[in-house]
Amino acid sequence: MNSTFMKDLQIFDNLFERYPILDKCKNSIMKAYEILTYSYDAGGTLYVAGNGGSAADSEHIVGELMKSFMAKRPINEELSKKLYKVCPDDADLLNANIEGGLPAVSLPSFCALSTAVSNDVNGDFIFAQALNSVSKANDVFLGISTSGNSKNIVYAMEIAKAKGLKCIGLCGAKECKLDSLCDVSIHVPETETYKIQELHLPIYHALCAMLESHYWGE
Repeated sequence: MNSTFMKDLQIFDNLFERYPILDKCKNSIMKAYEILTYSYDAGGTLYVAGNGGSAADSEHIVGELMKSFMAKRPINEELSKKLYKVCPDDADLLNANIEGGLPAVSLPSFCALSTAVSNDVNGDFIFAQALNSVSKANDVFLGISTSGNSKNIVYAMEIAKAKGLKCIGLCGAKECKLDSLCDVSIHVPETETYKIQELHLPIYHALCAMLESHYWGE
């Protein structure tokens, strides 16, 4: 077992030491991690969506993935060398300040598209329209819904599934519509919205840290 994977497992195990209430989510969280690494290894992109506080979580996740989170992320050697050919005067500065990132997109940030769909068609389809326009096979859709029944998340998940994306749901304790669509549903053991959201954060922080360790751990 290589040292990077050992570090990933340490991050994973630490999550449950700090939040023993999440112990029943172990299998689903690990499956989500495996789906994400498979996608990134294949050149995929993660798309994330949610409403309200979960929209803020979508932005938070993307921020942790697209720049350094807990570890240094030097850009790859090939890009580093190319910078000296493209812009020799700025190459040192860019190499010192640009970090490695994992491709991730928060669909709630598409404000122009979302308002256009809401005004011209139906607001329930804002995320489905975005996914239909930008996603491809090997990508992943992470739908965050405390109820697991949010219409715009369900419709987006249906589009994602039809397009061949892997689908992850981050929900509350109750069974929900997303369950039949997701490759894995992470159900945290709470039913009140704010308590569900409080448990979503350490889960996605752990996933982001594990991914960072996987790709930059050495």
